[in-house]
Amino acid sequence: MNPIFVAIDTPSMERARFLAAQVREAAGGVKLGLEFFSANGPEGVASIAALGLPVFLDVKLHDIPNTVAKAVEALAPLKPAVLTVHAAGGRAMLEAAKAAASPETRVVAVTVLTSLDGGDLRSIGIDSEPREQVERLAALARSAGLDGIVCSGAEVAAAKATWPDGFFVVPGVRPPGGDLSDQKRVVTPRQALDDGASILVIGRPITAAEDPAAALSDIAASIRD
Repeated sequence: MNPIFVAIDTPSMERARFLAAQVREAAGGVKLGLEFFSANGPEGVASIAALGLPVFLDVKLHDIPNTVAKAVEALAPLKPAVLTVHAAGGRAMLEAAKAAASPETRVVAVTVLTSLDGGDLRSIGIDSEPREQVERLAALARSAGLDGIVCSGAEVAAAKATWPDGFFVVPGVRPPGGDLSDQKRVVTPRQALDDGASILVIGRPITAAEDPAAALSDIAASIRD
């Protein structure tokens, strides 16, 4: 599997289709998140999927188990390659999400957002560093039967060590010297893969580039090298 999924974070269908067309030859897939989904809904996801790229649908579902199960059922016809739920929703919610998903969809649990650090966790009552919290939630996701987790590259090696066959989605990936934007825990693409990432989610370094296709090719080359 090509590990690079390009994050297309825009409400504009025109912009999303342009970016998907630009990267379709070199990307492993595209990530569509809340910004795109809120503006374009399931029909928009289907339109991007029709371009031929696997879709990672990053809607981070988090609600009571029945509500999440019904939401996953509603999304199942889209057959996303990967779908996210929040690990903090608890075991029953995670189990309900997995049971409701299409067999061809990997359901992965978001652990600690890459925009958060230890201080942020403490401000919401979690007296743990990100690595400890990721390991705790990874164990929960695994026991609930999920396929894997979403975590930063700073924690993926520890998660991989305890879950060798897990599927690890690593966002917040930046090329060497790249702008961190609102990310706090980032690694390079090569480091993330070496540490156990299954797929890399890379957005602005590609989508904000003057030539998105060339930026993607440069990152892909850095991984091969």
